[in-house]
Amino acid sequence: MSESTIKRSMGIRLSIIAGLTLILLIPAFMLQLLIHERKNRRDSAASEISDKWGGTQTIIGPVLSVPFNENLFDVNGEILQTTTRYAHFLPENLSIEGKIYPELKYRGIYEIVVYNCRLKLSGVFSRPDFAKLKIEAKDIFWKDALVSLGISDMKGIKSLITINWNGSELPAAPGIETNDVIGSGISANIALPADGAIYDFSTELDLNGSSGLFFAPVGKETRVAISSDWKNPSFTGEFLPDEREVTSEGFNAKWKVLHLNRNYPQNWIGVQNKIAASSFGVNLLLAVDEYQKTMRTAKYALMFISLTFLAFFMIELLSRKAIHPIQYLLIGLALLVFYTLLLSISEHLVFNLAYLIASAGIILLIAMYAKFVLTIIARQPSSPAYWFYYMVIYSSCCSFRIMRF
Repeated sequence: MSESTIKRSMGIRLSIIAGLTLILLIPAFMLQLLIHERKNRRDSAASEISDKWGGTQTIIGPVLSVPFNENLFDVNGEILQTTTRYAHFLPENLSIEGKIYPELKYRGIYEIVVYNCRLKLSGVFSRPDFAKLKIEAKDIFWKDALVSLGISDMKGIKSLITINWNGSELPAAPGIETNDVIGSGISANIALPADGAIYDFSTELDLNGSSGLFFAPVGKETRVAISSDWKNPSFTGEFLPDEREVTSEGFNAKWKVLHLNRNYPQNWIGVQNKIAASSFGVNLLLAVDEYQKTMRTAKYALMFISLTFLAFFMIELLSRKAIHPIQYLLIGLALLVFYTLLLSISEHLVFNLAYLIASAGIILLIAMYAKFVLTIIARQPSSPAYWFYYMVIYSSCCSFRIMRF
């Protein structure tokens, strides 16, 4: 097929343009990988700070654990083996009140939100009922009981912790003797008295953390009230707040969760339940995630490449001047440079401003290419070249509107 035939055949030229558009999907996909890589680098920087400051904190407990002997008998009723296990009991009610004090930290060009929180936990345990667990009184070690509190990242603890148990101040020790319920946290040994129907407890926590703060609803009735001056909270987890107020001054949120709302009981033996899976709380989000917006914009690359190619094809028809496929390819690559500019500039400037700068630069680049290389932009207002201007500007406006969704 001769070159003149290709130039005269509209169907062939449209097929070539469609093929070039599909080829440009390869660098467009590579751009999306680049955005992912930059986002992962940002997340890596956030992880470096979290590792030293304190990660996302999840508070579990308190949990009352009482050891007992479990006997294995033979067919004659003789004891073959005796094993010490733990029975775990959750509080009748749990109240958590606190405030989050956020702070921005920087690693290179990346911005990460961390926080310090002050929490007060209080509530009541009822006396453990071993009859429901079919454990005999003679096998129970009441004096070796312990109360434990789960803290997911121990590096975040900023002050000594004491647990007020029935009026007695018990110093907390790191680690938990049994990991049946809680994998990381603090504990204190208590000697449960033979009498007494309820046991009061309270403690205060001074914790550092990053990104989010979560709580497990271990109480028969769990109430949580959290406030902060952070303006962009994201309430997440298994339960949303019953009351919340988000203003320009910060947020207040309150939760109320019953034991009927979760999928584990108030007492059990050994490792049976994953309490952390029922946690709820709040994430502290940054006001702008430039990588998410850039990725959202890059997903429309095919549409804007096609729209621009259509504008140049219309110029071909109206001006009767053929544009070489290589020139289409160069124009398409220039459009893809826009996303690279947007990514790099938005890491240093406000996203909307970065978008305007990148748009202006690419529009100017393509316009100058069309004027001085393709020589198809005429001076008369009725020239087909004006189609190009209108179409490119329209593409940029559409892209800007989509970016803002």
